Amino acid sequence: MTFGCVCNLIVLQRFIFVILNLFQNLIKIILKNFKEKSRVQKKEDNFKLPKEIILAKHAGFCYGVKRAVETAKKLKAENPDKNVFVLGELIHNTQVIHELESLGIKTLTEIPEKGEGICVIRSHGESPQVIEKIKQAGFEPVDLTCPDVKKVQQKAIELAKEGYYVVIVGKSEHPEVIAIKANAELYTDKVVVASSVEKLKPLEAELKSHKKIGVVVQTTQRITTLTPVVEYLTAIAKELHVANTICASTSMRQTEAKELAQNSDLMIVVGSKKSANTTHLAEILKDITKTIHIENDEELENYIDLIKNAEKISITAGASTPQEVIEKVINKIRKGE
Repeated sequence: MTFGCVCNLIVLQRFIFVILNLFQNLIKIILKNFKEKSRVQKKEDNFKLPKEIILAKHAGFCYGVKRAVETAKKLKAENPDKNVFVLGELIHNTQVIHELESLGIKTLTEIPEKGEGICVIRSHGESPQVIEKIKQAGFEPVDLTCPDVKKVQQKAIELAKEGYYVVIVGKSEHPEVIAIKANAELYTDKVVVASSVEKLKPLEAELKSHKKIGVVVQTTQRITTLTPVVEYLTAIAKELHVANTICASTSMRQTEAKELAQNSDLMIVVGSKKSANTTHLAEILKDITKTIHIENDEELENYIDLIKNAEKISITAGASTPQEVIEKVINKIRKGE
């Protein structure tokens, strides 16, 4: 083989090597792009980010809940060597209850015969009999009943003292309603709890015969629950006094959420399933647009298709939902995780 042929062969080998190298690099780039595209596509397939996400202005802790949580924490911080208890869950939110427990603030399910330390009356309120029992057990009671709930208790007492047949519109098993009823019953045995007209009809004859009827409402109830009851009582009562004690925070939260729902493909309500104001919020919105009720961001995984197909999502939250829980929900949707 001549020298010229050898040179040509070397050049050819180098050329082939360069071509192979370029081809390998090209394959790597294509594979990398494909993987990146697949990753992005997978993320988009999860939540396909909506064009717009709106958070309601009236979402999260109301004044009464915020006051209760902050005061409970302050009590423990100022009394590190004292036992601090709450009779029942301070608010209806699992994350907050766990946080309080981590700080040494324990939840009592019942009042023991003997105890010591501070016992907090939660935002829903308690009956005078229960508060007295707390004192007799040896606890120092600290009343953190929501000021709006206190107003309902006082109004129910006022109506009872003035001889009204007291009708409490709300859920009979809710702790707030139990406390309102107990306060009114200190002055009259004519007290009834009703969540609907149907609950009152068996008492119609008794109600008709009574000289006057007074109405109060659970602070977190819907106006649509109150209105039919008032209309029914108006037709049968000789004298009717109605105190709309639905708190301003609840009214504003519901009104704003309804307005958002009218212009949204999907409403997300964040908060405990045990929270009355949160469940009422979800019930109201379901009549307007697609609505999901979740307790935290992890539950979004159950509604991937709904979120993926929504162009405009609005988010609201109950009065016992911490801000950080709301933010986690928003961030998860925005990131499309």
